[in-house]
Order: sequence, then structure tokens, then C-alpha cells
Amino acid sequence: MPANSLDRSIVVGVDASESALHAVRWAAVDAALRGAPLHLVFAVPPVADAPLDESPVRLLHDRLRGTAQDALDNAAEVAREAVGDRPVPDIRTFLVDAPAVTVLSAQAGTAYFVVVGVRGMSAYHRSLLGSVSTGVARHARGPVVVVPGGTESISDRPVVVGVDGSVHSVRALEIAFDEASRRDVPLLVVHAWEELSGDSHSHAVELLTGMLDRNAAAFPGVEVKTLVMEGHPARILLDAAAGAQLLVVGSHGTRGYPGMALGSTGHALLHGSECPIALVRLRN
Repeated sequence: MPANSLDRSIVVGVDASESALHAVRWAAVDAALRGAPLHLVFAVPPVADAPLDESPVRLLHDRLRGTAQDALDNAAEVAREAVGDRPVPDIRTFLVDAPAVTVLSAQAGTAYFVVVGVRGMSAYHRSLLGSVSTGVARHARGPVVVVPGGTESISDRPVVVGVDGSVHSVRALEIAFDEASRRDVPLLVVHAWEELSGDSHSHAVELLTGMLDRNAAAFPGVEVKTLVMEGHPARILLDAAAGAQLLVVGSHGTRGYPGMALGSTGHALLHGSECPIALVRLRN
């Protein structure tokens, strides 16, 4: 698999679950929209500490690899069907003998997105995020998209992005503009803070205006709306994203003014969002 340079592929973590196929569908459409390769990855963890040449261990490992290859073949077919009339991306499958979190987190250092699925769409089910989804979201050194079950790959709903002025949210805004442009939907830019001071609102508007000016010229066709308000950032973002097709946030933010401490609220967003959420972390 590519590991030494930015290949701009969309990488999806695949297993034998239906939730993984939701991630595959979302990633396939996104890859088709940007003309990017789609890499489907099934990581088979070690079955034991014993050497693989010992027959019982080898037999179990071979069975796991067989199941994994079947899942990859099925995922590739699902991806082709998901793109509809759009050009089918270059789809490649990878069967890797390693823990999934390790493999997918490493791929985030070179891929455009790493995409993982979670079981269920409701906030309750999001509170039961699997170990792989949680591990990748926490440890990947690049953008990760977490896709809950039951969501549409593309719709006329807007893209929502949370910004706070940090370098992570600057990149999140760039990605959100790009996604809104490719999906031909409006972009809602949200800035919230919890500080109580008379000039916080004016400072927030000034910050937001500066950030938007740097992106609007590059995406003149995107209709931009803004929401600037005092309150708990996670709650405001979750409310704003209730009618969205994608929520984009930086994985680390600032503390104190300007106030959208996405690093501290990321957990709530990850577990509470009912639409796909892109967690943007800058690469080292």
C-alpha cells in the first residue's frame, strides 16, 4: 500500500459488517466526485502469538483471510454500484495482516481521507462506537470520516463546518468548502464560544470574516451561510448538523477565546452526530 507520499486516495476500513458497507458507499461517492482512487482495506489481526506455521494457527488464519477477501470483493462491488451514473473510481483492495487501527491510522498520513463506519445512526448507537472507529479517530495523523449507518452518501443537504481560528479548523474549512462545491450544496460555517465578554461577538465576526475571505474566492459557486453565537460549541454544532449531509471539524482547537475548543468537544461530536463527521487533524 502507498506509504511514502500523499497519494490522495480515499481509504476505507472494511470488515464483514453492514456498517462497513455504509462507509464504503460514502467513500465511493466521494472518490467519484473528486476523481480519486478508492482503496478498500481489510486488516486481519494476528490470531495468536504462536508462529503461523503451526497447523491449527495457520488454518484459523487462512480462514480469516478467506472471509476477509470475500468481504473485500463484496465491498468493491458495493462501491461500483454506489457511484451510480458517476465515473467509477479506480478501486483497489488490500488484505493486510496487522491490527486495523494500526493500519488505518498509518494510511491517514498519506490518504486524502480514511473512512470508517459505525453501527447505527442514532446518538445512542453512536455512544457505542466500535474500538476500530474510536481508535482511528483518536490516533490517525490525518483526516478521518466516521460514517454512521443509514445515512445517504449524497443529498441536497448542506455541509456544516465548525471553525475556531486554529490551524486545524483552517484546514477543516478548506475541506468543507471543497466538499460543498463538489456536492453542489450550501455551506454553513459555525463559530461558537462560551466566554462571557461584551466584545466576544464582534471579535468572532471579525475572525470568521477573515477565514471566509481566504476561501470564498477559490469556491465562488458555493452558497455560504454563517452562524455566530455564544453557547456550548458541541451542542450548537450538533444542532446545526441535524439537517446536514456532512459535519467537518478540526480535531484540536483553541482554549479560551476564540472559544470553539474542538479538541475538548470532539468526543461529544463524534458520539453525538447523526450525519457523517470529518475529523481534520493536520499531518506531521
